[in-house]
Amino acid sequence: MIIYKTREEIELLRKAAQVVSRTLGKVAEKIEPGVTPLELDRLAEDYIRSQNAVPGFLGLYDFPNSLCISKNEQVVHGIPDNTPLKEGDIVSIDCGAILDGYYGDHAFTFAVGEVDDETQKLLDVTKECLYLGIEECRAGSRLGDIGFAVQNHAEKHGYGVVRELVGHGIGKEMHEEPQVPNYGKRGRGKKLKEGLVVAIEPMINMGTKAIKQLDDGWTIITRDKKPSAHFEHDVAIVDGKPDILSTFDYVNEALEKKAKVHG
Repeated sequence: MIIYKTREEIELLRKAAQVVSRTLGKVAEKIEPGVTPLELDRLAEDYIRSQNAVPGFLGLYDFPNSLCISKNEQVVHGIPDNTPLKEGDIVSIDCGAILDGYYGDHAFTFAVGEVDDETQKLLDVTKECLYLGIEECRAGSRLGDIGFAVQNHAEKHGYGVVRELVGHGIGKEMHEEPQVPNYGKRGRGKKLKEGLVVAIEPMINMGTKAIKQLDDGWTIITRDKKPSAHFEHDVAIVDGKPDILSTFDYVNEALEKKAKVHG
């Protein structure tokens, strides 16, 4: 059952999403060769708690950390460890927070230092897929319209679209109905209505769509070991149109500052 949200609930969800947005901005400041995923995880947990919020992932389905940190061929659900990030890595940081009983959940894939052109293109196209999917999140459209927009753009560039993992509704639970696949046919699936709030999250592979789970029971990797990228926003339908509750502004500000320092 889809739980449609009131304007008041959408504002509470926006506040929770913005905690995640600011957390990702803090993480963006620290991402560089030599930093470890566990250091980023501790930073995120401390910041989320400083905002009178609670880490949304910590303990969810028994996940052991506050961030999912997935490097290179890892698609999603990577467990933070002590292995330092290296120049040329890409790393998806997926973060959740609970504020006043509502969840925020979104993700950004970072380049660590300089990455090659092929990898940068994967990041750019995956982010474009996210915004094309968001554009379809309108009253009267259908779920398949979102998936089609993502899939069409990714496959045009020869990339694989992960099938087994999908976006989702979000509210007082992290994962609510409906599921939001990153593939589909126009005009198919549930009709979208005012008050719908979903997390749209393309997971796009440089190679094929095939994935597998590691023995840790969490980490998903590409079968061909080629890189994968992942971007995610929380989106509400307000006045019939998409209203993005999360933002990449804090991430972009941090990255611009670092670029000036290194430039």
